[in-house]
Amino acid sequence: MTEEKPQGLVILNTGNGKGKTTAALGLVLRAAGQKMRVMIVQFIKGNFHYGELNSIQLLAPHVDIAPLGRGCITVVCGRPSQASEAEHRQAALDAFQYAQEVIHSDRYDLVVLDEITYLVNFGFLAVEDLLELIRTRPPHLHLVLTGRNAHLALVEASDLVTEMREIKHPHQRGVKMQRGIEF
Repeated sequence: MTEEKPQGLVILNTGNGKGKTTAALGLVLRAAGQKMRVMIVQFIKGNFHYGELNSIQLLAPHVDIAPLGRGCITVVCGRPSQASEAEHRQAALDAFQYAQEVIHSDRYDLVVLDEITYLVNFGFLAVEDLLELIRTRPPHLHLVLTGRNAHLALVEASDLVTEMREIKHPHQRGVKMQRGIEF
């Protein structure tokens, strides 16, 4: 008797509060513990070294990560970006092409598209293209989407939606980002 493949879920972590990527990484940790194959594609992060890159190495060979963005976009981070909008757009489109290949490769049980909602929000990617990817993914693949201001169509297409809501944050008191907490 062979084990039946599970029904893949679409999980969306959105909202203005902290914790969207962190929650996705919690699922990654759980999946790795079950010896599932996981890929994380990051659409914004990419031009500096942050803690999750070190942690993911410890989860090998079960978890792969591809930080393909050009780094923080000014509107997201509140500080000037070192890349132009055209460079961010091209990196995002290249990353989306890569994500499509990864998802359709059937090599993974769980794929995280970290900060994917920004591609739609900034007009880099049509929401219809992302919905098509959701519709055409292998039926057993769990797909996690993260990012602020998720398009209503993404909310409707998801099986599980969590909205992170900021109630209080140290940045309101001028506290800078903390190693191990924000990066």
